[in-house]
Amino acid sequence: MVTKVRARLSELLRFGAVGIAGIVVNLGVFNLLRLGPLAADAEVIGDSDRVVTAKIIATVVSILFAWWAHRGWTFRGPKRHTPTRELLLFLAVNGAALVIEALAVAVSHHWLGFHSHVADNVASLVGIGLGTIARYVGYSLFVFTSEGKVAVAPDLPADAAPRSATGDDEA
Repeated sequence: MVTKVRARLSELLRFGAVGIAGIVVNLGVFNLLRLGPLAADAEVIGDSDRVVTAKIIATVVSILFAWWAHRGWTFRGPKRHTPTRELLLFLAVNGAALVIEALAVAVSHHWLGFHSHVADNVASLVGIGLGTIARYVGYSLFVFTSEGKVAVAPDLPADAAPRSATGDDEA
């Protein structure tokens, strides 16, 4: 029991560390775009405000960073899926999280009328928080789990999970 708790705690701490680094990447790219090529007064891509476009680009960059970090560190160990399948599942989970994040910024900026950089960043952080919850649940249930493992029994040891007879679970 103690070993299982330590393993889960270690995983959550790694998930949190990657998450914090991902937030830095996300907000860094978002602000670079908002103050640069996608600023309200920039004419790189038309003349309209592109806050949601900046948010989507920043989130995609942080998603790719997070997949690399989670695959190699947070959920390291026996490979569960082929890298291609794992990336596709990862992208699906993050697609849902991206929608959550973009909606938070869109609601704040366009529907509620909060147009300042501070308001955009607060909305971005709210979206990141909600997206993070969706990501952890999705990663645990679909992405970094054995193909034959029952998702409702996450406390099974990794070596107790059935392995694919085709060898597709090797990276």
